[in-house]
Amino acid sequence: MLSDAQIRADLAQLKEIAAAHKAPGTAFATEPMDIAGQQLEVFSHIPRNLGEIYALAMATPSATFLVYQEERFSFAETLTLAASMARVLQQTYAIQRGDRVAICARNSPEWCIAYMAITLIGAVVVPMNSWWRSAELEYGLRDSGARLMFADPARIALATPCLKQLGVEVIAIKPEPASPYPEFYALAASLPPLTPAEITACNVQPEDNVSIMYTSGSTGEPKGVLSTHRNITHALYTWKFIKEINEILRPELVEENPEFPVAILANVPLFHVTGSHAQFLASFLYARKFVMMYKWDAAVALQLIEKERISVFHGVPTMTWELMQAEQFAHTDLRSLRAVQSGGAPRPPEHLSLMLQRFPDRALPGLGYGLTETNAIGAIITGDFYKARPNSTGRPSPPVTTVKISDEACNSLPEGAIGEICIKGPTVMKGYWNNPADTAAVIRDGWFYSGDIGMLDECGFLIILDRAKDIVIRGGENIGCAEVEYAISEHPAVNEVSVYGIPDIRLGEVPCATVMLKPGRQLDTAELLGFLQTRIASFKIPHKVFFQYEQLPRIASGKIAKKELRQLSIAALTVS
Repeated sequence: MLSDAQIRADLAQLKEIAAAHKAPGTAFATEPMDIAGQQLEVFSHIPRNLGEIYALAMATPSATFLVYQEERFSFAETLTLAASMARVLQQTYAIQRGDRVAICARNSPEWCIAYMAITLIGAVVVPMNSWWRSAELEYGLRDSGARLMFADPARIALATPCLKQLGVEVIAIKPEPASPYPEFYALAASLPPLTPAEITACNVQPEDNVSIMYTSGSTGEPKGVLSTHRNITHALYTWKFIKEINEILRPELVEENPEFPVAILANVPLFHVTGSHAQFLASFLYARKFVMMYKWDAAVALQLIEKERISVFHGVPTMTWELMQAEQFAHTDLRSLRAVQSGGAPRPPEHLSLMLQRFPDRALPGLGYGLTETNAIGAIITGDFYKARPNSTGRPSPPVTTVKISDEACNSLPEGAIGEICIKGPTVMKGYWNNPADTAAVIRDGWFYSGDIGMLDECGFLIILDRAKDIVIRGGENIGCAEVEYAISEHPAVNEVSVYGIPDIRLGEVPCATVMLKPGRQLDTAELLGFLQTRIASFKIPHKVFFQYEQLPRIASGKIAKKELRQLSIAALTVS
């Protein structure tokens, strides 16, 4: 393990490498730019839009790209299908620049191709949570103003009641035989692909809107995070920059091995920035095979790691934990693995200790911190640094992102001081869709105020201590407590309710509720959970519910004392 002196020496060397790597004239050169009134450092020579990102893969057109069960597509086949679907969007559905097009489906090649087609022509993709129920889907379609939706049968069934009212057309992904909606591949085959010249003529600019991704926050309804092409391209090249400077610092990490070409397991939903950005879109930069799972299953993941020679395993910490607990783990050939990375939620230090014991030495552990609002960029840590600082989520992601710790008056705090984590750079969202008030509340003077509480230590490593926003992070999935409270309070027996997170060894934390019942009314857990099934996605439903007739405890301001309730619940569950 690195000593503090070695850490400082390596960090000094890494700083020199990074400075040289982004110097004028290099591929990662940076320059200041005024964006929406803010002076930001940006990459000078990277692709302007996602269409140019996709075109990078044509350097290896015949290489395998998308893999899903028995389906396999090369980079060239994928881009051709995307260009054909792009023409369908333009000519058959009259989708124009800035129009919103939703995708709501399980991970599949069609999901990826639809995303590419939408963004090639300057339309705005709306990746919707495939775990949402009918009311949530209706909200997302209405709020985004989507004119068209790519969807699979389960999501079509949930959305059907509102489609006609909202005027949303549907393109079906793997439809049932009697589906009234046009099938994805049949549509793609109905028109020739857009030519490269036609794609260029779409004239998609770096500051054009490209996606609206919904995230649960501290208020009741999900907010649409609006990002630009620049936001996403800069996130992708930030990861590439970090990879390259780390390999210069540690050349022994670079291994040219034709037996194990680069491949990543797509084991998280594509409607998250981890799935769409760090896994799917980043694969174009590395000519990387992208192997999709139907749904998360540790045993199946181990089979795919061995069969497809996966080099990068990247998911929420819960997934790594479940891999190590699986019966098949000890008998799986893991020699192809070069990185076991996580994001979306904290990883307990004891998880890291077990990883170091059980995974091959060359499968470097890593952890990243970022948010939907920052396109997954914030801080990152890997290898020896991570082993030496297991309680940290890393140093601010170079070279165009800055992190500070702020007090309640928005003043920057020194190292070691605890405050709110703030992030600034070209990956920070444009704002919340149709929500200027909430945008102004979190973006101030160019800084995104994350709602997370932490500190920067003496070496600049970020340590996350708590969160200011009222959310629970269940296995990497954000749950707005207020949204769950609103759903529970609709039950006629409920007087008031408080929802909060309690620890869980597998998922990190899970939602729990304390409910005050109305006098004379009866309600049990089974009835409440059944009531919630049709109102909110299953992952948001509390794992444990405590009922009482007394008023919930308050703090001095009159608000419900959530921390006290959380401590009481943890104590009660420990005793039981």
